[in-house]
Amino acid sequence: MTAAVLERAGRLPGWARSALIAAGLVLILSVTVTLTGQTQLASSGTSEAAVRLGLPILFAALGGLWAERAGIINIGLEGMMVLGTWGAAWAGYQWGPWAAVLGGLAFGALGGLVHAIATVTFNVNHIVSGVAITLLGTGLTKYLATLVFTPVSQNPRQSPRLEGFEQFSVPGLSSGLQALEAQQRVFVSDLAGLLSGLVTGLTPIVVLGFGLVPVSYWILWRTSFGLRLRSSGESPVAAESLGVNVIAHKYVAVIVSGALAGLGGAALVLNPGQLGYLENQVGGRGYIGLAAMIFGNWRPAGLLVGSALFGYVDGLQLRAGGEAVHALLYGATLVAVVVAVLWAIRRMWTATAVALGAGAVVYALYWAFDTVPSEFASYAPQLVTLIVLAAASQRLRPPARLGDEYRRGEGG
Repeated sequence: MTAAVLERAGRLPGWARSALIAAGLVLILSVTVTLTGQTQLASSGTSEAAVRLGLPILFAALGGLWAERAGIINIGLEGMMVLGTWGAAWAGYQWGPWAAVLGGLAFGALGGLVHAIATVTFNVNHIVSGVAITLLGTGLTKYLATLVFTPVSQNPRQSPRLEGFEQFSVPGLSSGLQALEAQQRVFVSDLAGLLSGLVTGLTPIVVLGFGLVPVSYWILWRTSFGLRLRSSGESPVAAESLGVNVIAHKYVAVIVSGALAGLGGAALVLNPGQLGYLENQVGGRGYIGLAAMIFGNWRPAGLLVGSALFGYVDGLQLRAGGEAVHALLYGATLVAVVVAVLWAIRRMWTATAVALGAGAVVYALYWAFDTVPSEFASYAPQLVTLIVLAAASQRLRPPARLGDEYRRGEGG
């Protein structure tokens, strides 16, 4: 009976499966809060920080989705985000926050265009081109920052403080959720605290980020343009035989990918806690965005869950430090047990043993230490990236011709 339920769940739409996973994670988090006493795990402050820190990752993940659905590996998301940070800071200093958004988008799209020329027109290896874009973006922005920001800030490593967006909260809903959180009821208050961060302290770029998830889904899966773009990544020869301009669709996909990554850079610059360009502020978020997209199996709903997970861990370690990250080890043990039970129901005994073994190792670490040193806690998002990718590797289904060279007329 349970196996039949799991089989039907496997046939659910991607958004429904992602919602079930999110609900399960919230339940496990609530149990962890109750047993460890670490209320910061599900507080509205942590959730609000997670939204701000996860937003750049979400933009990068969406950028990766557009490019890779068209068959182009975009490991250059990091460099495009770096370009976006400088473009946003330069335009925002001149003309305000909306100009910063457009500046980040434009500079990121420029990086995407370079990547498209290299990979689509000249068939350069996608990984080599992506690494080159990242190196180019890092070097170019360092030069431009020295040239432009030194006269006005006396520091070539950062821009002057920028004007940010005015923050707002959803009337009624925000205060109601905060009241529920204050009651400290098991699960209910934890859920209210997590949801409160989604409707409190918002800015227009946060709304834009969340809105682009369904928009990307609709364009890529519900329009003829999206079908042609995805066919360019699945079977470009067959698509060309049906009259699809594969080259044009790949160009559009990679340029949009760069623009979205550039918006991720703008989100970093316009973060209310920073409001400015700072050298090396991207800090690997482009790569984490790529990991979130892979974790989400190249689907919008999945990458949203992945971005939320990485943003949450980052926000938690910044707000609560090593003790809260230490409590997450207990939650990770519970996740491993649940996963092991699911694998056992499907009679996948090797996977069950691996999950139980991983859970035992994590619990041993939780038992052996009282806290996680700050030096390790700061790398928690990167560690979660590695663990999540390792756990998700068995169920991934990338586009069939991802990373392959394509020349017009090669199927003729």
